[in-house]
Amino acid sequence: MIIHRILTPERTLDGVHGVSKKKILEFIAERISSDVPEINTNELFEALVARERLGTTGLGEGVAIPHCRCKACPAPIGLFIRLAEPVDFDSVDRKPVDLIFALIVPEGENQEHLEILRALAERFHSALTLQKIRSATNTTMLYRTMSE
Repeated sequence: MIIHRILTPERTLDGVHGVSKKKILEFIAERISSDVPEINTNELFEALVARERLGTTGLGEGVAIPHCRCKACPAPIGLFIRLAEPVDFDSVDRKPVDLIFALIVPEGENQEHLEILRALAERFHSALTLQKIRSATNTTMLYRTMSE
């Protein structure tokens, strides 16, 4: 599965308090920038916000996949978050989101970007997978479920 190449146990987080979509995007930018120092926090946040302005990345069923391209990104990067409480993410079904997979890809990686998004959409389309993710009792189980 392509997801195991971009997600690490350290970038699989549980119980994050989100408050709002904006705060979650800020958290994602800060977390990825701290893990990949060549990525500027503010530039990444602005790129994530710009992508959201094009259309929501809230897929429905409590899942969002905020994503963007970043010229400082050396390789595709994933960050998975299970929120402590669901937040409004302007999802297509208008339901709040509790599962977020952020995807950052280098500029020019269009084909790989689409392949990863397709793999994520397929993963989150499965009711069984969503049940496994939501019932995981720790980050190790979350990581295994996401990367299997």
